[in-house]
Amino acid sequence: LVQLGYVEKIPGTKKFRLTLKCLELGFNAIARTDLRSLARPLLRGIVGQGIEAASVGVPDWPDMVYVERVQAGLVRLGIEVRIGSRVPVHSSAIGQAVLAFLPPETQRSVLAAAPRQKLTPHTITDIDALLHRLAAVRAQGVALSDQENVSGLRVLAAPVLDADGVPIAALSAASPAFAMSLAEFEAAARTPVAEAARTLSRALH
Repeated sequence: LVQLGYVEKIPGTKKFRLTLKCLELGFNAIARTDLRSLARPLLRGIVGQGIEAASVGVPDWPDMVYVERVQAGLVRLGIEVRIGSRVPVHSSAIGQAVLAFLPPETQRSVLAAAPRQKLTPHTITDIDALLHRLAAVRAQGVALSDQENVSGLRVLAAPVLDADGVPIAALSAASPAFAMSLAEFEAAARTPVAEAARTLSRALH
């Protein structure tokens, strides 16, 4: 804890005391609680009419961690995502949505920090190819994953940005691939997800 900066030794004694860095833990917990409570009604508004699940995830590199989720389907695919579940940043739409809005050097270091497993035949693992994808995501404002993380699942995600434009989370919608074509899914999910992400960003400001 001393090495991590959470406690410090009191000079001339055998005692220790907490440092101000401990406040970061509390602030992070509070921020995520606010994020969850603000996100839930937005996620409920997305689910339906072909969209079977909506989620919010936050980065814990090299993964994304789900902090809120509303799910009405996907049982047929055997998908059970709970709050606290993790997905790799390189293969997930929520991961790509966040990473795309960070500096290129940060993108490369995050992608290189852990093995990039090929989870499905569609998973991209090459760093240069992923960086090219992230540039496209940033230009389009959303990330679209066509069965890159789970076979049979399509996900579209948009970043949640803080007041300085830094991504702190991503909001996503998911649908089974057999429910509609990729173009139909993108058409159904893009506007609701992008608007919900912008609304959540403003609420967090």
